[in-house]
Amino acid sequence: MSRISTKSAFLEERLALLNEHYASERPKGNYFYHPLHIDCHSATPVVDGLEMLQFSSYSYLALLDHPQIRDAAQRAISEFGTGSHGARLLAGTTPLHQALETRISGFTGTEDAVVFSSGYVANIAVITTLADRGRVVVSDMLNHASIVDGCVLSGAHHLRFRHNDMRSLENCLRRAGAAGALVVTDAVFSMDGDIADLPAISKLCRRYGAALMVDEAHSLGVLGKYGRGIEEHFGMDSGTIDIKMGTLSKAIPAVGGYIAGSRELVTALRHNSRPYIFSSALPPVMAAAALKSLEVIDNEPERVTKLQKNVEIYRQGLAALGFNVLGEGTPIAPVICPSEEKTFEMTRGCIARGLLVLPIVFPAVRRKTPRLRTIVTAAHAQEHIQRALSILEETGLATGVLSRSPQRRNSRESADRSEVQGGNSTKGKTQGKRKES
Repeated sequence: MSRISTKSAFLEERLALLNEHYASERPKGNYFYHPLHIDCHSATPVVDGLEMLQFSSYSYLALLDHPQIRDAAQRAISEFGTGSHGARLLAGTTPLHQALETRISGFTGTEDAVVFSSGYVANIAVITTLADRGRVVVSDMLNHASIVDGCVLSGAHHLRFRHNDMRSLENCLRRAGAAGALVVTDAVFSMDGDIADLPAISKLCRRYGAALMVDEAHSLGVLGKYGRGIEEHFGMDSGTIDIKMGTLSKAIPAVGGYIAGSRELVTALRHNSRPYIFSSALPPVMAAAALKSLEVIDNEPERVTKLQKNVEIYRQGLAALGFNVLGEGTPIAPVICPSEEKTFEMTRGCIARGLLVLPIVFPAVRRKTPRLRTIVTAAHAQEHIQRALSILEETGLATGVLSRSPQRRNSRESADRSEVQGGNSTKGKTQGKRKES
């Protein structure tokens, strides 16, 4: 049977526009996305047929192949199968979902929690449920796309404040007026690697009667002595944040997202949130993996310690080489490049030398700050970090991103000093506002 072909002027025009950048850059060798990974849990996986040093993974605590987590997932498949059997309100709730939500509420220091099929869905769910037309939601300009989409979809009046700028936030809260607002911020900003100024933000929220929601996707398992997140990082009370959002797919090697807070909040989401009511439940196997992961994080605090030590050594090494690196005290270390083309050159050079890093360019970030988003994890040994620094230095010099200035210090000496000193020197610090924001 022959296939009937019809042309749609709308579809042809729209797809040509959407694919324009891809179509123009791929022939130049500037497309590096969707790399094919084999042996994903290793610090040196096989990627597109070649062994690479992995510096682009969100597996912050190196739990992807933890035997206890793998065994818990396999037991869940044996008992519940691979699917979720329906929406949570109907046939989708299992004892694993209930146990996971109880564990999350204990881990986050809240009264209750509810899980969703992804972190993106969790953000959409809570923002669209709480902030409807006639209300105000205030958001940091560099928040994750899922937060932005939630704000837009809610229909609420959406005010954005300059990144980590408390004067700008206060102006937004004044504009919100007596009705108050929902303030939403990332804890760790995924493109910049810096930390929200929680003490100042929470103080302003209390002053103006605003509710505070924090996305802990990149701070769970990362910040704080025991990886409990941004409140622990700053030594603040566990009730500082009204609404805690997190993912189950970064430090936790599963998939899904959660909202934690008061019992009233969780009850409201279970019975009013469209993404919760009209989506299939998180598969039980993922609930089991996430549940066991939280247990492992509690029982193996040395993973958090190693991650934070690696962060300090790696970031100090990058600074010693002379790279322009954003953020402070987090595994996400974005290396700023002078242009999009130089970013692509750096990527090609690093991959050719065996280091997997990926370019982040407009529209994901502003045109004037293209970057390599490099990420260090607890999976990296010291020799991995030194090799990554050496490759970045060699590539930076070859592309002109680094100068050959004799004043540039030796990165290995700096890293060795950091290893001897140990500890986490970033506790209680925040990057604050950047001039370019």
